[in-house]
Amino acid sequence: MQPGNMAYDRAITVFSPDGRLFQVEYAREAVKRGTTTVGLKFKDGAALIIDKRITSPLIEPTSIEKIFKIDTYIGCATSGLVADARVLVDRARIEAQINRITFDERIPVDILVKKICDFKQNYTQYGGVRPFGTALLIAGVDDTGVHLYETDPSGAMMSYKAGSIGSGRSAVMEIFEERYKPNITMDEGIGLGLEALMSATEEGGLNTLAVEIGVVKKDMPFQKMDPAKVSKYLQKKK
Repeated sequence: MQPGNMAYDRAITVFSPDGRLFQVEYAREAVKRGTTTVGLKFKDGAALIIDKRITSPLIEPTSIEKIFKIDTYIGCATSGLVADARVLVDRARIEAQINRITFDERIPVDILVKKICDFKQNYTQYGGVRPFGTALLIAGVDDTGVHLYETDPSGAMMSYKAGSIGSGRSAVMEIFEERYKPNITMDEGIGLGLEALMSATEEGGLNTLAVEIGVVKKDMPFQKMDPAKVSKYLQKKK
């Protein structure tokens, strides 16, 4: 950073002369340093795949949670600061329940994502707060179909057929752009997602205990896949 820009580095409410909010950019850097997270849509649903990146054999893998269920047919995966993600997940769950109580129906995926992004945007606009240092991949099914959204620390949102967040995003997106096809089956989608995730890992392989998969389908609520099933998918990739 240029020395003259340091004054614009101190507060979230001050733009630099070239129109940048440095604190938001720093939050994006926190996401880029996070674990690689993958999401993609398949024929009748969507899958979220994460690598927990277990750094020590003393860590209990089950204690690391990076895939969350928000509503019956909506789930999300995170990259960046997990503590920040938990706050956003709690907020999303509250919004989903408010909609259910108020309108007696499940909240549409796009409406929920917009509410979360509005909440994140508030933390880029007022003094005394900092942006959330996390990005979310939100997958869900509603009356309009299957959805996969990526949210940004700035409050921006984007809909994807297949996407990724975290440190290995570039490698994953390269594979998706070359090989992803609409209307693939769930098994094909999960296989492609694992292959893309594998290409983004520094070791070139995936630890069975460190991989977690969440799946939602039109006829099946969002749920985390059983570890035994995850292991079978990984065995096919070896």
